[in-house]
Amino acid sequence: MLGLGDRDRYLRFGYAANDERIRAYAASLDFTHDDVFGIFNRRLQLVAIAHLAYSQLASANHGVSRMAEFAVSVDDRARGRGFGGRLFTYAVRHARNHGVDRLFIHALSENTAMLRIARKAGADMQRDGGESEAWLQLPPDSLMTHFEELFANHAADANYVVKTQQRRLQYAWARYRQFQHRLLRMTGVAPR
Repeated sequence: MLGLGDRDRYLRFGYAANDERIRAYAASLDFTHDDVFGIFNRRLQLVAIAHLAYSQLASANHGVSRMAEFAVSVDDRARGRGFGGRLFTYAVRHARNHGVDRLFIHALSENTAMLRIARKAGADMQRDGGESEAWLQLPPDSLMTHFEELFANHAADANYVVKTQQRRLQYAWARYRQFQHRLLRMTGVAPR
């Protein structure tokens, strides 16, 4: 999140958060209560991150229901690849599988990318001046949603392992090439 520009910080937090505020936000994340998901690029850099913050809602009609607030940030260089939408789809399925029946999104009205994701999912949208809220009623979990999440988790783990191995091979190849060049400089003979 420290890599976000001023405009993106404004859209994500509702104000131009400085580095100190972002560090404070990251330190306040409750990993025992909330969930954080991410997408890594080939260089194992985190290029998209989503946060699901859980809470309970008391309702006179429905008793207590569980809701979650969704937020997402995508690195500027990784935009336009559907990462925000993919994280949203994963977060919806994950929330359903953990007993959440309502998903909430709070965004500035000018954050068209976030609002487009919510609108595409069928969320009820409310706009109040410069801010918008989106509420998405989630159906209950099913055997299929649990299977889909399990499959997605295994696919993500495998993808990460492949990227890790690829980085290790690239590093080993670079070290080998350095060794070759050093040997050439020392002996004047190219290795075979």
